[in-house]
Amino acid sequence: MFVGMILATTGTTMIWPFLMIYASEKLSLPLATVASLMTISATAGLISSILAGPFLDWLGRKWVMVLGLIGNGLCYFFLSRADSYGSFALILGASGIFSPLYSVGTNAMLADLFPTDQREDAFALIRMGRNIGVAAGPAIGGFVLAQSYDIGLYGAATGMLVYGLLLLFFARETLPKLKKSEKFTLFRQMRGYGHALLNRPFMGIVGSFTLIQMTSALIWVLLSVYLKRQFGISEQRYGWLPTTNALMVVFLQVYITRWMKRYPPYKVLVWGSVFYMFAPLLIAVSNQFWGFWIAMVVMTLGELVVVPRASAIVANLAPVDKRGRYMSLFGLTWNVASGISPVLGGFLSDQISPRAPWMVGVLIGILACISFWMLYRRQNWGEFGKSSV
Repeated sequence: MFVGMILATTGTTMIWPFLMIYASEKLSLPLATVASLMTISATAGLISSILAGPFLDWLGRKWVMVLGLIGNGLCYFFLSRADSYGSFALILGASGIFSPLYSVGTNAMLADLFPTDQREDAFALIRMGRNIGVAAGPAIGGFVLAQSYDIGLYGAATGMLVYGLLLLFFARETLPKLKKSEKFTLFRQMRGYGHALLNRPFMGIVGSFTLIQMTSALIWVLLSVYLKRQFGISEQRYGWLPTTNALMVVFLQVYITRWMKRYPPYKVLVWGSVFYMFAPLLIAVSNQFWGFWIAMVVMTLGELVVVPRASAIVANLAPVDKRGRYMSLFGLTWNVASGISPVLGGFLSDQISPRAPWMVGVLIGILACISFWMLYRRQNWGEFGKSSV
């Protein structure tokens, strides 16, 4: 998984940070219209994430992940042929369906492989592997895409397909051996979501983390277009921002995760969410490349603190026989966030000013901080406090 994640993310991040630039220039449509493509992808991903959980808990992790990787790789290949809003919408919608299959499967497989006291470190390590690829991808993509977007898209497709084949031939199934007392039906498996939806500690984490993801999605999806349109910063130069993010994860994630383990889990989430208030504020007030670079550093510090801790808390809250469904709901946070933030930001940019989306990002960051603080204050709820220790 570690090696495959490096290959896949190197390929995908050659194009992903620049996808809105690619679509914007090819379609010549308003930013809000182009950003709606991300809403289509996110909506498809939301539906796919809901359906992925039951199949992960019944059929296993491996085959669902392989299907997601190969399907997503083919989507990147066909994206090089897209030349209309309809074709972009169809392909990105299909990509939205396939993407959650391997991402949710990864989280479930990690939870299977590691005991409770090691899960936070495991999630930190897999993020390190992902970000080794992210460190290389945008830097390479910035140079490659200046010549041809097709090469970047082919690289993304190749990375996904190679990772899918690695899992197919070398991975083993990790689904716990549980007694199957009743025949599988999708409806019966979907009922397992009711358990998660009624789990107040779990839903508190999901809601708060969604706010974090909304700020993150705003930055990841719209920042490249904002820098090119407003300040003439090219794809090649912008590529160093996601590369900085990735290098920080590679070199700091494990250290920061282990350092933060000495503090109460929910207090750590409050600390990390503070960074998500200041990152969009720095973008809003900056006019030079280095101001935007500092904003990326600030947001990345928040990621380093929040993401592994939140993932580990969710894994610990999830019952073994419903782990896939819990991870599916947790994975929905990105789909919901990327379905709302980019199109909202695009609308505000078109109708008010290019800086307006970042001020809304500051507001969302404040709400995230308040939400995590409320969770921290209520951490003595029965299983809430017990499961997060």
